[in-house]
Amino acid sequence: MTEFDPARHRMVPEQRYLEDFMPGERFILPSRTMTEAIFLAFQAASGDNHPVHYDVEYCRARGMPHMLAHGLQTLIQTAPGAGLFPYLVEESLIGFLEQSSRFHKPVFAGDTLYPALEVSEVTPGRTTGVVGLTSTVHNQRRELVLDGTMRFLLRKRDAAPA
Repeated sequence: MTEFDPARHRMVPEQRYLEDFMPGERFILPSRTMTEAIFLAFQAASGDNHPVHYDVEYCRARGMPHMLAHGLQTLIQTAPGAGLFPYLVEESLIGFLEQSSRFHKPVFAGDTLYPALEVSEVTPGRTTGVVGLTSTVHNQRRELVLDGTMRFLLRKRDAAPA
């Protein structure tokens, strides 16, 4: 039996650096149906208590079919940690630089969301560089409900710690 080494206990054994990413590469994130339990968990975490997000009768009285997801509740479906990206860059990631998003359609309790990330930018510097990811979220009707960008600072391979 081989001796256990915690440093080798990884989801993805091959680490990637800035120059290993190419525009167009996609990272699919797990789909998720927005249940009432998810709405309640988001309410508890965010402290947002507006009835449009948590009172189905309030929503129906205003012409909505169900509770309306908070925009940030939809945005968090694009968290890179839900997929492989952060496991690929455990050694090269320096920081999360920025995030922006646009909301195109409402998301209601019962909708199923399909998030994805795609490499849209690879900007090298001397020892580091920026990888930009375009984020998208579609619903079960194939409608784009959110798109945006996020940018990460990564080390280049030749600047990796020994």
